[in-house]
Amino acid sequence: MTTQHWNIDLSFEEDGTRTACKAALSGPEAPAVQGMGVARRNPADTPDAKIGEELAAARACSELAHELVGRAAADVESHTHRPADLNI
Repeated sequence: MTTQHWNIDLSFEEDGTRTACKAALSGPEAPAVQGMGVARRNPADTPDAKIGEELAAARACSELAHELVGRAAADVESHTHRPADLNI
């Protein structure tokens, strides 16, 4: 049995009312997949960077997951020559 390790690297950019996050896979065998997520603070809300980071990270990871499922579906279809029915 072989073991592979993939890491998800999260990087953030914040400007006070908006937090953007990039989630990218890294590792020797990891596919080059990334996702982006954005959170915007309502001007009436008290600033709390942690909330924006959590929401932006969740959205970026969700997009990354959907990208991985899309790649897996394409790989299945290339092997079976039939449409793949994959869900997350």
